[in-house]
Amino acid sequence: MGTNGWLGHDDFAGLVGDGFEVTLADEGRLELVLREATLVGHSGGTGPDGSAREQFSLLFTGPEAPALAQATWPVRHPVLGELELFLVPIGPSPQGLRYEAAFA
Repeated sequence: MGTNGWLGHDDFAGLVGDGFEVTLADEGRLELVLREATLVGHSGGTGPDGSAREQFSLLFTGPEAPALAQATWPVRHPVLGELELFLVPIGPSPQGLRYEAAFA
């Protein structure tokens, strides 16, 4: 976890290519693959310790069905553990349906 107590770009950058398991409302599971972790280039909100957070975005791909609605989803990763991500569907790609999570 980032030095300020929040997850940051560096926490995800080394995980590109990894699977993230999403828990669905019916207790089913769906795997998303992290494809990109991109720094935006300016500071965002203030972290728990008062320091500015770097803005970044994550791009995931997953199967075309079931498609996830724009919402906050419970996600699990072997290194990061349990977290909640606000995922926005942004359209199809050759690798599957794309989703973005933005951190500001």
